Amino acid sequence: MVLAIKIVVGLLLAFWVFRQVRKPSGPLGSRVVQAMNRTHSALTDWGLQHVPVEKGSTILDIGCGGGRTVQKLASLAPEGKVHGIDYSQASVDASRATNAREIEAGRVQIQLGSVASLPFPDRTFDVITAVETHYYWPDLPANVREVFRVLKPGGTFALIAETYRGGWLGTLYLVPMKLLRAAHLSDAEHRDLLTQAGFTDVVTMHAPRKNWICARGRRA
Repeated sequence: MVLAIKIVVGLLLAFWVFRQVRKPSGPLGSRVVQAMNRTHSALTDWGLQHVPVEKGSTILDIGCGGGRTVQKLASLAPEGKVHGIDYSQASVDASRATNAREIEAGRVQIQLGSVASLPFPDRTFDVITAVETHYYWPDLPANVREVFRVLKPGGTFALIAETYRGGWLGTLYLVPMKLLRAAHLSDAEHRDLLTQAGFTDVVTMHAPRKNWICARGRRA
């Protein structure tokens, strides 16, 4: 009986943790997104090396989490503007706190919203990024087409993630990704996803001895 209770409690705890990863909420959710700021920083720095950002770029970061990526993008585009969007209120609050100075200066805007229906006009952004988030998008093909809609002709879209199926040590991610109900695409599937949405010049890059991927495409 005691063992059964421990198993049930363990499963409930695991479910709660996975839910927080997918969509942080409440006070503990705020801690989760702050932790993501730290743990995803190196991945983000690596991925952004492959993203052309001009000083005056208008940029969107989808699934902005704790706001560290937005902050990095704002530093790369000191004469531009960066928008962050997330469907978690805890993430929006944390991102606004991280970027309080830039928001006050009018260089950053953070809002609640979903990639399924981006609250922006067609052809708004020069650059769009999504770091460690596309795993959880509700309808990946449709959502990437929505990204394409709000990207300017000649603009760049980059998906940056710490795992892809078939990558170096990728088998270690198979069970966690399945438990998270997360999309775990292969390298080829990342390229196909962008190509089928209408992107051109689609490429994927990988960090040596890591499972990181950056899938990049351009709107012709």
